[in-house]
Amino acid sequence: MKISDSLKEDIADAPNWFHQAIEAKLEQKKYAFNGHEVAYQKWDIDDEEQLTVLIHGTGAHSKWWDPIAPLLESKGTIIAPELPGMGDTSHFDKYDFELFKDAVLGVIDNEGMLKRKIFLVGHSLGGHLAAYIASEMPELVSGLIIIDSPIRPPDYDYDKHISSGPLRPIKYYSSKREILSRFRLMPPQECKNDWYLRFIAEFSIKETSDGWRWKFDDRLFRSLKRLDGYGFSFSCPALFISGSDSLLLGSKIMKYMQSAFSEIMEFKVIKDAAHHVLVDKPLELAELINMELKKWN
Repeated sequence: MKISDSLKEDIADAPNWFHQAIEAKLEQKKYAFNGHEVAYQKWDIDDEEQLTVLIHGTGAHSKWWDPIAPLLESKGTIIAPELPGMGDTSHFDKYDFELFKDAVLGVIDNEGMLKRKIFLVGHSLGGHLAAYIASEMPELVSGLIIIDSPIRPPDYDYDKHISSGPLRPIKYYSSKREILSRFRLMPPQECKNDWYLRFIAEFSIKETSDGWRWKFDDRLFRSLKRLDGYGFSFSCPALFISGSDSLLLGSKIMKYMQSAFSEIMEFKVIKDAAHHVLVDKPLELAELINMELKKWN
């Protein structure tokens, strides 16, 4: 990807729809949560009583959704929270799915929207979390879209699980260009849309007195308490979207999901996309999400 001191120049070759999407009007907000702050973004589409919540993956942030959210034909409001330890949300001492759930519900409650018709859309960790919320609070969620997230069986052995997070503590870099040159998708994959990568990289870093660093809390990858022994039990209509080049396709986990949830969940594949479907095929992803939201409405 192109790297200079100007994001505008580096993404100048992006398609028109991308520029229009990232320039769409949105609100950047924060609310107090357990002595910390949770950040989130909000797009008001119209006055309809519907809420679509977009949840990012591990180590990511809400700006991953900036090119996608304005493309959605959602009625009402769209919200993209930043999970604890990621983006501009505070770092915490410990991380687990209960904390993530409470942070997302707190965002919805802060907007006074808990009684709305709520749809959850999550990528990777975000899809895992969305399925957890839909399982724990079935009365709250009207529809669920999971994007390339491994919904593992209750007997999954997390002792053998390989994390995709960084293997070393946060490192500080002397310049913005240097840290941007280190930006990588995790798990690693090729991506042709350099302008999308450059955009999300811009909001993945921050300058401190010690130099430039990634925004995420590196302790998150070592301390996140997994859902060991948890049985997902969501009952709302659901859609699972994977990339044709995803490692999930043909895996034991995918076969489990198809067996366990085929009565309530559809499975769709986006061609020429890997795990990071948002970045690989954003238009195709938005089209699938729109089709499902329209059906549920």
